[in-house]
Amino acid sequence: MHGPASPGWLLVVLCAATGAYCLLRMRSRVEEQRRTAGSEALMGFGMAAMAVPAAVATPPRWAWLAYTAVFGATALRALWTARTSPHHLHHLMGAFAMVYMAAVMAASPGHHDHATSGIPLITGLLLLYFTGYVLRSGVRLLPVTALSASTRTLAWGDRPELSQACRLSMGIAMLAMLVTL
Repeated sequence: MHGPASPGWLLVVLCAATGAYCLLRMRSRVEEQRRTAGSEALMGFGMAAMAVPAAVATPPRWAWLAYTAVFGATALRALWTARTSPHHLHHLMGAFAMVYMAAVMAASPGHHDHATSGIPLITGLLLLYFTGYVLRSGVRLLPVTALSASTRTLAWGDRPELSQACRLSMGIAMLAMLVTL
């Protein structure tokens, strides 16, 4: 992606760490948790790969086309699973954003000048969606004063606040990537 190298590397580390945590969440006993964690791990690692600063390594055009194909297939899978789980609508939006960013980079891997042309409509809509998602996810992390009815101890990979923090991190990373597009 375009932009300074230091924030780019921080974004790579954040996305890779999130992807690694999501891989660990795939060991959950809950099937839906495993399925969701797998999709989120793919997204985290894909975002990490796409966030490598262009000053360090500029991927060839075929790499952007490969990202487009992988995340296009991911979007189709998310569309199929969204029939039964509304959370997968967010996965669909994330996969669509990745397809869009990869397609833009494949079309013109050079720097995009928004000063004269403005922000493209799709980029603007994705920025609005992910801003709302980040704000909603952040609010969901606020402590709740009432105790949960369930007192059983959850495994660290099944803790809802950790998976929510993971989603928040990826939402923030997606915003950062869209802004630099």
